[in-house]
Amino acid sequence: MRVLVVGGAGYIGSHMVRLLEKAGHHVVVLDNLSTGFKQAVTSSPLVVGDMGDRSLVESTMREHRIDSVMHFAACALVGESVEHPAKYYQNNVAGTLSLLEAMREVGVGKIVFSSTCATYGIPTEMPIHEGIVQAPVNPYGFSKLVCERMLDDYAQAYDFGFAALRYFNAAGASPAGDIGEDHDPETHLIPIVLQVALEQRDSITVFGEDWPTRDGSCVRDYVHVDDLGMAHLAALERIEPGAGIKVNLGTGHGHTVREVIDVCRQVTGAKIEVKSGARRPGDPPELVADPALAREMLDWTPRYNDLQAIVETAWHWHQGHPGGYGN
Repeated sequence: MRVLVVGGAGYIGSHMVRLLEKAGHHVVVLDNLSTGFKQAVTSSPLVVGDMGDRSLVESTMREHRIDSVMHFAACALVGESVEHPAKYYQNNVAGTLSLLEAMREVGVGKIVFSSTCATYGIPTEMPIHEGIVQAPVNPYGFSKLVCERMLDDYAQAYDFGFAALRYFNAAGASPAGDIGEDHDPETHLIPIVLQVALEQRDSITVFGEDWPTRDGSCVRDYVHVDDLGMAHLAALERIEPGAGIKVNLGTGHGHTVREVIDVCRQVTGAKIEVKSGARRPGDPPELVADPALAREMLDWTPRYNDLQAIVETAWHWHQGHPGGYGN
């Protein structure tokens, strides 16, 4: 296929581009580089621009004869979304609508969309299956849910085919160690802990140690970034016009914050100082996926089921790039 990867210079998008290339697809990357990096796009053409630029998106799709889109371009910080909701509705909702309209104008009717478990809010059941009511508790989660609804409506009205893949905690890096996670500010647990191991931070703060979990710290489901990519490849092959696929992407195994820190200690050999902090408002105590539907619909099973293996790939990247892509 001829795939436009929107946000393909970012963390998950760049790993997706690599997998698409290996699978023999023709790839074009569109990224405004607000959080992505030119260095992360090593082979495919890179068009620098915003998905909200209709004329640019349309001309790019026509020039490269695009037949499918993968959409990774989103603002994705929960706290920031509460402080600056306009940014999230402008980029995540209005930007996605502009992208869909460009696709409709050019005649591209297939899209794989990066959604999130944040659309569930604070779930009433665990593990989280797709039948649970989606009740997001922050603008980020709600913006993604609005996009899912747009895709439903486009499928019904315009014969679009789509997959909305609800990520849990993306983690790890390419085993080659040449592309990985580089955020500013960094908000993901594993790279923050590894920055302590690299002596770039003094300590890691555990927010809340009295949650109703096995050691009092929050539980999350960590899924390797390449496993997410493999699910996208499977979804791309299964999308049908006028229909949508909506599945959770997680391992089905949860790890507490303290367990993650212990695994990072084992992998790095560093002491890693820990401090206690207060609970963060809106933090669910546990988020773990039920991946059964993804297994059924996409024939997808994560290859990285061991947290240590995930952390080892992240450590390989961070050791080689302690300053990220700027190193």
